[in-house]
Amino acid sequence: MGFFSGETVTLPSYENALKLAGALVSSAVVLRTVSDTLVPDSVTDYLRTRIRKISTCLSSQATVVIEEFDELNPNQIFEAANVYLGSRLSTSTQRTKVNKPAKEKEFTVTVDMNQPLVDSYENVKLEWVLVSSPIKSSVSSRKLENGAGSRLELRYFELSFHKKFKEMVMSSYLPYILQQGKDIREEKKAMKLHTVDYNGTDYWGSITFDHPASFDTMAMDQEMKKTLIDDLDKFIAMKDFYRSVGKAWKRGYLLYGPPGTGKSSLVAAMANYLKFDVYDLDLKEVQCNSDLRRLLIGTSNRSILVTEDIDNSFETGEDDKVTLSGLLNFIDGLWSSCGEERILVMTTNHKDRIDPVLLRPGRMDVHLHMSYCSFSGFKTLASNYLKLEEHYLFGKIEELLKKIQATPAEIAGELMKSQDAEVSLQGLINFLINKTTGS
Repeated sequence: MGFFSGETVTLPSYENALKLAGALVSSAVVLRTVSDTLVPDSVTDYLRTRIRKISTCLSSQATVVIEEFDELNPNQIFEAANVYLGSRLSTSTQRTKVNKPAKEKEFTVTVDMNQPLVDSYENVKLEWVLVSSPIKSSVSSRKLENGAGSRLELRYFELSFHKKFKEMVMSSYLPYILQQGKDIREEKKAMKLHTVDYNGTDYWGSITFDHPASFDTMAMDQEMKKTLIDDLDKFIAMKDFYRSVGKAWKRGYLLYGPPGTGKSSLVAAMANYLKFDVYDLDLKEVQCNSDLRRLLIGTSNRSILVTEDIDNSFETGEDDKVTLSGLLNFIDGLWSSCGEERILVMTTNHKDRIDPVLLRPGRMDVHLHMSYCSFSGFKTLASNYLKLEEHYLFGKIEELLKKIQATPAEIAGELMKSQDAEVSLQGLINFLINKTTGS
């Protein structure tokens, strides 16, 4: 009996049901083929858009699309998200992308396509998915020749969350992603040492900077060391202040003293402490002031520009290639206004030979006298080279260092001659005594 009309309903046999299902599938395939063939792309795109909008209205979820490129420029949010999400991958992530950039120490880990990754921020669940779409022929040839067009697809992140949190995502979460991406990059980046190279990009060539010096290993006055670290910390934290007073975010340090007192090692310690790249600017290798300008513009943010032996960099005569006035103009003007977090370090063995105009605040803000080795400096070196904190010969060495001028380089040279503490320390004592007698 029929369920509603009271009429008798004859159900198809099992075989007939299979035939009917097959016919329906075949019809659907034909209709899809006809649709793809006869229905214009514009109509198809319109229908898909309408369906997507209806689905969005019915859903409680909101989605933010973050494309890899903004017109011709890389999208900073995409780059930051790629770095940040790479640090959030877990063992449950099925697919992970790993590569090894040239001149970098560590692998770079990023998310792979179509791998959902769930993040939590202020107890809000946020889901990220990296997806892509083919680049259509309508994309301009100019765009294809630039970053986005170097590949056959456009990549973008889809960030999904409950729509009631949209304001929080835009005002708080995405800025958080930007900062996290920056911090992670700075933490993992391999620092570079750049030297003048007329065949290089912007006249600079670079290698990985892997100097072992640190403030812990520097044999310098402890109070001076603390003062320098505090000054560096203060400088890094004063971005808003520099901007508010209309000054470029840069700071200059003059390191002066006898040869062998650790000026170059201190530059390396500063770079390692701040994780800044180092640009070694030998002014005698620069052909003219216009080349100097190009070199200075080519330095990056968060970097230290070092000019050693500044007192010997400007020789008089007709063959001068770079002038002091040219350097000062660039330090005070163009170079200082085209970047942030720049440190300028100049070293000299003879401070009195430097033109006073170079030493004033705003150019060389901090002057550090790198002097002969004190007893506290010796103890740092003994810890570095012999792993000693105390020894019965330390008293004799302390007495000698009060009367004898020896550089940290000289002390280190003696301590390196033997791994036997007794032999090494006695050798240092003999060295200091011989300096006293002049033998």
